[in-house]
Amino acid sequence: MKDVIIVWLRKDLRLIDNPALFQAINDGIAIPVYIYDEHYENEWPLGSASKWWLHQALTDIEASIKKLGGKLIIRSGDTKKELSRLINELKPTALYWNRRYESHALQYDQDVEKMVYSQKIHVKTFNAHLLREPWEIKQKNGSPYKVFTAYYKASQKQNIRHSVGKITHFPPSKLVISTKSVDDLKLLPTIDWTSTMKATWDATEKGGIECFKHFLTKKLRDYELGRDFPFKSIHSALSPYFAFGQLSPRVLYHYLFKKGEQIQSPSFRRQIEMFTRQLVWRDFAYHLLYHFPSTTNEPLNPMFSNFKWEKNESQLNDWKQGQTGYPLVDAGMRELWKTGFMHNRVRMVAASFLVKHLLIHWQEGANWFWDTLVDADLANNTLGWQWVAGSGADAAPYFRIFNPITQSEKFDEEGAYIKKWIPELKDIPTKYIHKPWEAPNDVLEKANVILGSTYPFPIVEHKEARAKALERYNEMKNEYTNKKEEISTS
Repeated sequence: MKDVIIVWLRKDLRLIDNPALFQAINDGIAIPVYIYDEHYENEWPLGSASKWWLHQALTDIEASIKKLGGKLIIRSGDTKKELSRLINELKPTALYWNRRYESHALQYDQDVEKMVYSQKIHVKTFNAHLLREPWEIKQKNGSPYKVFTAYYKASQKQNIRHSVGKITHFPPSKLVISTKSVDDLKLLPTIDWTSTMKATWDATEKGGIECFKHFLTKKLRDYELGRDFPFKSIHSALSPYFAFGQLSPRVLYHYLFKKGEQIQSPSFRRQIEMFTRQLVWRDFAYHLLYHFPSTTNEPLNPMFSNFKWEKNESQLNDWKQGQTGYPLVDAGMRELWKTGFMHNRVRMVAASFLVKHLLIHWQEGANWFWDTLVDADLANNTLGWQWVAGSGADAAPYFRIFNPITQSEKFDEEGAYIKKWIPELKDIPTKYIHKPWEAPNDVLEKANVILGSTYPFPIVEHKEARAKALERYNEMKNEYTNKKEEISTS
């Protein structure tokens, strides 16, 4: 009889380039297992949008495995206890998994490895989530990179391993193993607010492949210039499939590399480079999280440790609900609530507004994104928010403050994106769509807009908010400099 191998699935819910599952099938009788452990997730509990996506992804991978003659074992509860039970039931020779890189996940996996080794079970782990491991790229002195451009250049000198192919069958097994249904995990909300997400996303492995095909044929040629304009929808929309491991970054990278070689067009190759650069940026986020795990809660730049943040629940709620009075910001926040996604250019503007116009701590925004994004990813979420705040690696300078009006005029010139997500402004003339508070009363009346009622006045005035932010940042900088001088002279 072949060896029984448990494959512990996490954020790798796919059959194409799943090295742990692929190797287990080659080595013996592979038993894929998913354990939903809310206790483990307590440090970073899955957000509501992520739970919705996970339900769809598990339903999909369960059906795909069954179609190939296998069975996905679903359990819930304490992961270590459930793995111990499975070991007692199945008497496996090995446990395989694809690696995770968050600090709490790394520690937990190490604990599981020790537990399993004590039961004389072999453990084998693989990279399925990234192009390269977070520890593979270092500076000449051995220290990690903090600037993306330097990291990117160094990454281009290293090869990326090829994928392991697609799983096409599961060895037959007569093992009888108890399992739960996906519905038993109760991942879906009790009040169904997900109708627009359902209409927006096909949260399956096939859906990810089709999304990539659509991007390749309809969007990639215009990617570099078009991706900043939210109404054009040139962005790839692949991030949630990466977050749940339904797409392999290695497969996409090598496919696009070959495509660039086949099509002798410098322009097309440039578009490929711009997109694959984003895959490396994703690796960079994990590189930073691995080497600086405290950045999920603390600024990487120590100068920001004493920044005086505001606590204003009313303004925070206005921001969450898309009621700030700045149309581009509000459109983005409403897109997020409805679809679990926000265009990247608008993410930067909305995040900057919270941190620099309202001076509300970036963690408040990170927590909201974590709960509402279908592509919620700890490494990317942390990097993005610290970048906007100016406190992280390769960060935007603290004095760079996005003007939500000029950003709107530049990247949504006709207001198409705004009108899509803020229907109460759909009849406002383009001249006033970016700043409706400047519209004459007769124009507002004709558009059925009552400022302060159907749509809010701006909750802060841009110039005043900018001046206040710069003053606050200068106070922080001066205080930090003075403290350093005191320490050096003491």
